[in-house]
Amino acid sequence: MIRVLVGIVLLACLVRPVVAGPDAATVNKAEFRGRAPADDKIHPVIVKAQVLLDRANFSPGEIDGKLGENAEKALKAFAEAKGLAVNKLPLTSEVWGALVATSADAVIVDYKITEKDVKGPFLKKLPAKMEDMKSLKALRYTSPREAIAEKFHMSETLLAALNPGKKFDEAGLTISVANVAVSETKPNGTKPAVTRVEVDKSAQTVKAFANSELIFFFPATVGSEEKPTPSGTLKVVSIDVSPYYRYNPDYKFKEVRSRRAFTIKPGPNNPVGIYWIGLSAEGYGIHGTSNPSKVSKAESHGCVRLTNWDVDKLAKFLKKGAEVSFIERAAANRK
Repeated sequence: MIRVLVGIVLLACLVRPVVAGPDAATVNKAEFRGRAPADDKIHPVIVKAQVLLDRANFSPGEIDGKLGENAEKALKAFAEAKGLAVNKLPLTSEVWGALVATSADAVIVDYKITEKDVKGPFLKKLPAKMEDMKSLKALRYTSPREAIAEKFHMSETLLAALNPGKKFDEAGLTISVANVAVSETKPNGTKPAVTRVEVDKSAQTVKAFANSELIFFFPATVGSEEKPTPSGTLKVVSIDVSPYYRYNPDYKFKEVRSRRAFTIKPGPNNPVGIYWIGLSAEGYGIHGTSNPSKVSKAESHGCVRLTNWDVDKLAKFLKKGAEVSFIERAAANRK
């Protein structure tokens, strides 16, 4: 009997307790207490800050509830735009106060899953290699969970944490999502057209201006050592939604072995995502991605890569002929 009891105690010690994720009420009521949380765990304050940044058009990239590199970039850009002190601490009481003042709406809201959300069809698996994508009819989402997460600019991990036990494949099911919907017009009812885009190659960021007014900030993946982005100023020559991706063997991407050209059909998991903004240098553009969590954290093939929702927002405000300037700053300014 003693051995049995000892065994039960040891088993209990080995089983990790289930830690509940943040719920909607906790995130909506979250308040900054003067100290930024760790960057490796989902935290209600950071979820709230990321949603508010997204709504204020200072994109943190994927909303994941963690104070990572992209969230820090957005916080610093927001502080700079508001004339607040920018220092090593990206989240301060002053920045938090300015963020909260941008919107009184709840940051986490209920959403009822629709028939369209779950209808599909979905990919069983997204191939890792480009060559294996060319035979697919479309580069669709792999699951309703992926589609819903991207719809609300969230990581799948955060979506699951806010909705424990839910599978996201049932129409009519109510779930908690980030409230990222914002008005696309100015108070006077006019849409601001983007006249200039600034790509910071060192900081890995994109800023969009209407004349001298900053209207959008995005984290980005900008080029690579293998294929760096150009320098100087280019112009937008095309804006294509649901683009095909055409691989040219002259690109000589190191992970592609094919010596023949091939085409990958459209879809959110296409290598260039849902939009291609062509620039006046052959083969270069601004586009989306199939992996939003890797934006600014992995190399691109010379282009400028944004999340699908960020490139969608930029494309809708761009016109052909807009200038795209590529600038370089000291490496010390990357963070």
